[in-house]
Amino acid sequence: MTASIETTEFVIRTIAQTAVDNEKYFGDLDAVVGDGDFGYSLARGFEQVLAKWSEFDRTDAGTLVLRVATTITSRIGGTSGPIWGTAFLRVGTTIKGGESVTPTDVVAGLRAAIEGIKKRGNSDVGDKTLLDALVPATDAFEAAIAAGDDPAGALRSMAVAARAAAEATTGMQARRGRASYTGERSIGSPDAGAVALAVIAEKLADEWPARTGGTTAGASIPSAADPITQHDDVERTR
Repeated sequence: MTASIETTEFVIRTIAQTAVDNEKYFGDLDAVVGDGDFGYSLARGFEQVLAKWSEFDRTDAGTLVLRVATTITSRIGGTSGPIWGTAFLRVGTTIKGGESVTPTDVVAGLRAAIEGIKKRGNSDVGDKTLLDALVPATDAFEAAIAAGDDPAGALRSMAVAARAAAEATTGMQARRGRASYTGERSIGSPDAGAVALAVIAEKLADEWPARTGGTTAGASIPSAADPITQHDDVERTR
């Protein structure tokens, strides 16, 4: 098993466990102006990822991500499944077949995910969805890598940007998803999806330095040229 696979495993397992651990929090955020099922739906999908962990094809990192995409698309309810599934599908397709996954590959995958989410959800930045956190977070990660930061530093920059952007959705009016039906009442609370993204990014940044190798924690990555893949408010481009 290559370091890329191990690192991708670390990222996916961290995302999955964070979604499961924050089920109530994400649901409570969603309940303010939505139907409150975001946390439940996300947790049920990623529970399946963890349950089927040993069954996934690990031919390469992209193939693993694609298998995860299929699982969450079939198990996450509502509009969250297609949106999150599309994100994983686009990332997996972008990096599939590569012998290693570099930070530049990660950026390309995230950009592809962003475009996929925009098309799938007919949404864009400013509509009060997870895109409002994902786009600035990706921008911050790319800028950090371009500046010569190692993956740990780039992930921390990504997390900081995601948190700031998620909090900024508080002042926005929702224009997509069920929250949009509430009109101006959606102003005053953060988007659940954007917050979820921030929580996940922060967890990845927190856990990255402690990675010691192996299929669960991943392999240590000393420089920005080496392989990598990539807590507290709320969405859904749902």
